[in-house]
Amino acid sequence: MTPRKVLIAGGGIGGLAAALALLRAGIDVEVYEQSSELREVGAGIQISPNGNRILDHLGVLQNLQALSSPTDGKEIRLWNTGQMWKLFDLGAAAIQKYGYPYMTAFRPALLQVLADGVRALKPDAIQLNARCLGYSQSSEHVTLSFENRPSVTGDMLIGADGVHSKIRTAMFGAEPTLFTGMIAWRALIPMTALPAHMVRNVATNWVGPGGHVVHYPLNCGSVMNFVGILEGNTWDGPPWSQPGTIEDCSRAFQGWHEDVQTLIRCAPSVLKWAMCGRPFLPRWSEGRVTLMGDACHPTLPFLAQGAVFTLEDAIVLQRCVSAYAHHLPLALVKYEQARMERAYRMVRGASDNTYRFHNRALAQQDTAEAFINKEWQQSAIGSRYDWLFHYNAMDTEIN
Repeated sequence: MTPRKVLIAGGGIGGLAAALALLRAGIDVEVYEQSSELREVGAGIQISPNGNRILDHLGVLQNLQALSSPTDGKEIRLWNTGQMWKLFDLGAAAIQKYGYPYMTAFRPALLQVLADGVRALKPDAIQLNARCLGYSQSSEHVTLSFENRPSVTGDMLIGADGVHSKIRTAMFGAEPTLFTGMIAWRALIPMTALPAHMVRNVATNWVGPGGHVVHYPLNCGSVMNFVGILEGNTWDGPPWSQPGTIEDCSRAFQGWHEDVQTLIRCAPSVLKWAMCGRPFLPRWSEGRVTLMGDACHPTLPFLAQGAVFTLEDAIVLQRCVSAYAHHLPLALVKYEQARMERAYRMVRGASDNTYRFHNRALAQQDTAEAFINKEWQQSAIGSRYDWLFHYNAMDTEIN
């Protein structure tokens, strides 16, 4: 028995990955996206081997690689002096250890290759201008309602509508948005605007007391992605992003190394994002309705696993729906049993990295060196990342 139709609320990376996985398994899908076009905000994305393993399974890895940037390695730098520590290689060494590379890509490029994959299998699968309001369900069906169009009915509903999920609210009630006190400054910088010594195929993480900066190349090396995060901020409430100014960003990172200031000065513009979270849920599913990605396990981006874990959700969810098609509520229980412990471990691990990226010991050179040598020695790095990168969503236990 195969579900006749699966409804997906949200046309982001998770929703389209789930749609592609389900269509490839012979299950009909309709995706409903509130925007007038498919778009991803946030610029860059890091895709670790566990994510690239999935993209290969979905048949889109080569297409994305053609649009991405080769990244030779990761390194740590100290916020004020620029002292550098090499973390690990990301190219051939990652393939040898994990079976797949580590890649940096433009988020809209990932969205595009997923959308192309979906439309190749079902041209009209993605419906735009469809703002979801909520759902109702019976023992046999789920009905999804919208602000501006007629309701639709299917056999199952996936809430892939992000940290401010309407489906989560309909399922569990309204919750406060948890502002972390951290603001992310984001920019895309033309590589031609940067001095020669900064044009490198390396993902760099500057760490300092109360904040950190990440930058890496995108779009085949034509653009540098910049994200700077600082603690101790306030935010009035939605909207959770707004334009910033180069001057304000530069002041926010006053005292940081000249390379960081150069990145900021060379940025055409900057955006400010309030970093928000949600409480852990005891369950993700109710009858024929379930959640995935940021709708159920939003995370700080300090392990670079948010989008990758959404890809993992998509595959495990598809496998459970295929295996338990005769009993979809059971399929969704199996899905969350297979995913919840790992997902919440990742969220906790990302939160724990705040301590490593923003520690007060980083303020002084002598304490900073001792701290970095302890927290980023190879065995510590392995304990934080190996369990993430070795994971294979295609063969994880779902019984």
